[in-house]
Amino acid sequence: MNTRDIFSLAYRTVRSNKLRTGITIGIIALGIFAIIGINTGIRAIQQKLSESFSTMGANGFTIRFKERQIRFGGGGRSDLKVAKKGKKKEKTSNLGKPITIDQADAFKRYYSFPATTGVSVFVNRNTIISYDGKKTTPNVLLLGADENYLILNGFTLSAGRNLNQADVESARNFCLLGHDVANKLFKQSAEKAVNAIIRVNDIPYRVVGVLGSRGSSFGFSRDNVVILGYKNIDKNFSNNVSSYTLAVMTDNLAEVNEAMGEAEGTFRAIRKLNTTEESNFVLDRNDAIAERAMNSLRYITISISAIGFITLMGAAIALMNIMLVSVNERTREVGLIKAIGGKKRVIRIQFLLEAVIISLIGAGFGIILGLIGGNLVAMLFKTSFLIPWDWVLSGIVICTIVGLLAGLYPALKAGRLNPIEALRYE
Repeated sequence: MNTRDIFSLAYRTVRSNKLRTGITIGIIALGIFAIIGINTGIRAIQQKLSESFSTMGANGFTIRFKERQIRFGGGGRSDLKVAKKGKKKEKTSNLGKPITIDQADAFKRYYSFPATTGVSVFVNRNTIISYDGKKTTPNVLLLGADENYLILNGFTLSAGRNLNQADVESARNFCLLGHDVANKLFKQSAEKAVNAIIRVNDIPYRVVGVLGSRGSSFGFSRDNVVILGYKNIDKNFSNNVSSYTLAVMTDNLAEVNEAMGEAEGTFRAIRKLNTTEESNFVLDRNDAIAERAMNSLRYITISISAIGFITLMGAAIALMNIMLVSVNERTREVGLIKAIGGKKRVIRIQFLLEAVIISLIGAGFGIILGLIGGNLVAMLFKTSFLIPWDWVLSGIVICTIVGLLAGLYPALKAGRLNPIEALRYE
């Protein structure tokens, strides 16, 4: 028998045992689906994270009352600043205090490093915007910001102008509309929105500009937003404000550490901290936020990959059992092949090929399902179609090894059968 005949016989045998083969293929496909699907989905999330944070610039950082919580299943603290026991004493009266508008203004005044600085404040995510009898659902994000917010956060304008320093300092009732809000109220015409008088929670505001589309990120549309001057927020919505955020962008990446050091010193003085106290605020580098979020995703990747490998081990055991049953059922067939001159090597190769064929068919189904499932996540986050070639190739190699290992003992057992006893087997 040549190689082609052996392969043809192995394939026909696999096809003839549809139920057992189908169950084993399903188990293998499930393991590969978990590995490929989750890793494709994770890469889609990582791509979205990179896109989201790259617009903020790697040469920038923020100063916050407390660190942003970005976790995807990881455990433990991820704070950039962790108090060192026995080194500095915490002043209890200063802990847990938000950044006030006066402190934000003071930082802008006294921070002397050559960089672009900005102030912003989150208000709520349930604002209603209305115009000429039309209104949004109560899900619009309301932000307060200064004239530098757009450049610091990667926004562009599709119509009108940005808020200027005079608008912000005088707390005028001027606003910027997000792309989705403008489309809903002004029927896809950003130009019509400019200079229109809208109502933000029943307070009249003049629209001075409409933001270009930024898309959505992690279930939150960055186009479903309205931006007011932060001093106007203090005048009209101060009861909804918890803490202000400061943002700094240097001219180049090499200056970021120096800028952060000076920013910390300046803000410590504004917060009235003495030399024995820990800073009661957090400095977040923009690229560090993205890196920390991506590192958190590794917990999910490792966990799901482990589950996939365990599933494959279970599939290997099931496949080996099926091959052993097949050896017993085909004892007379093996004896006949040996009686007409078939060698042990031919028998072993046939059974090994059967196991590998089953494994690779399972791998094929698992890879296809994994790519479909993973790219459904990519569609959800509006990223490009992804094929993790390294994991696809790894899946094929793993399943080949699983098939060889699972078929090895049954193949050896079949090869050792005595042809006379095999022919007498009932």
